[in-house]
Amino acid sequence: MGAIEDIYAELDADVSEEEFREAVEEKVEQMGGLADEETAAMLIAHDLDGGEVETIADVEPGLEEAKFLGKVTSVGELRTFERDGDDEDGHVLNLEVADESGSIRVALWDDDAVAAADELDAGQVLRVKGRPKDGYDGVEVSADRVEPDQDAEVDVDIGGDGTVESLSLGQSDVNLRGVVLDTDEIRTFDRDDGSEGRVSNLTVGDETGRVRVTLWDERADRATELEVGQSVEVVDGYVREREGDLELHVGERGAVEELEESVEFDPEATPIADLELEETADIAGVIRSADPKRTFDRDDGSEGQVRNVRLQDESGDIRVALWGPKADLDVGPGDEVFCADVEIQDGWQDDLEASAGWRSTVVVLDGAEPDRGGDSAGLDEFDDGGPTAATDDAGDAGDADEDKDEDDAGGGRETFTGTVVQPGDPVILDDGEETLRVETDADVHLGQEVTVRGRHEDDTFVAEELR
Repeated sequence: MGAIEDIYAELDADVSEEEFREAVEEKVEQMGGLADEETAAMLIAHDLDGGEVETIADVEPGLEEAKFLGKVTSVGELRTFERDGDDEDGHVLNLEVADESGSIRVALWDDDAVAAADELDAGQVLRVKGRPKDGYDGVEVSADRVEPDQDAEVDVDIGGDGTVESLSLGQSDVNLRGVVLDTDEIRTFDRDDGSEGRVSNLTVGDETGRVRVTLWDERADRATELEVGQSVEVVDGYVREREGDLELHVGERGAVEELEESVEFDPEATPIADLELEETADIAGVIRSADPKRTFDRDDGSEGQVRNVRLQDESGDIRVALWGPKADLDVGPGDEVFCADVEIQDGWQDDLEASAGWRSTVVVLDGAEPDRGGDSAGLDEFDDGGPTAATDDAGDAGDADEDKDEDDAGGGRETFTGTVVQPGDPVILDDGEETLRVETDADVHLGQEVTVRGRHEDDTFVAEELR
């Protein structure tokens, strides 16, 4: 049989061979000699065969085969591997392909992978035919055939410097400057080709928001090398979606580089009083109290750990459960923290509580308030040298020991220095060992370190002087 007959024999469509040949002849004429009969037959078969989906978002693992149009947003490096029981090496090349609905990873194998490594570039539009499956990071397609389509257009931006707020699905070659808010451990997984993959995560924020950064294979080590608070630039990243959120991925061609200049992070938080059950929210405030870390045994025999802290802002307070490595964070009363992506759950005695799990980020701030909208002030700086609420008043508290000696001889008047963990009525101070209820008309704010002088009356300290 000839090439056209071979292509028609593999065609899964309700069309006669005569109709198919007529369509091929029309395609050759339409393309003005740019395609021979075999190429035209392949294009017609592609249009007629089953599995056509409207958008990349419609590609699902349950499909036996899928065909779609997309723009190449990144081209990975050609990898070589050994096949079991085969003397010949195998080859694989991963592409990121996107349209207006989303992005997807496409794997090319052997001769197709070798050819694509030399011929494909970001920005080209492809018609892809392949088998969808569940991958480590969402749906992937193992390609049977890819064909460039120079006439088709896909509205997806490629590359450029950006901010967290400007990221869009399908972007590649993205450069982003931000500050490291959180780091994660390296995890390993097995690929279909038998090789071992490695992945880790960072959370990076800038003046417009924050984003999860996923680091693959050799780049995964950066999560263990960078410190929270370090300003960085993500170079040649690409944007994907996971569980409804955009993520910035860094593969073989990308990098995360340290910066000498600082980058601002301006978080937004939901007031604690406005939190609702079963939502995922960002909250911020001052830690009012902190319980010791507890360990427990999981059903699988492994050991877990959790630590509960009480977080308070101007609208209220809530218990926050810090799970896993977050239980080891060096935080205590008076520390101001920003907790991102916490789950609001039913707590003890029907109170709400926040759960900070593996997808959450907990950042110790330098004492400025997060932006809650309205007239409240935003966080202007996020670096080790930024101003803190404590240092604004610490100078006046420097003589606390001397003041106390004077008070001991002054007829029962006492002095106490602590951090404001409740600015209301009464004011509550905490020095890390003792909590004090203070009656005062002074205007104080969360996180402020103050010294009060006065006397005890029942369970309340009546402040005659506060500074």
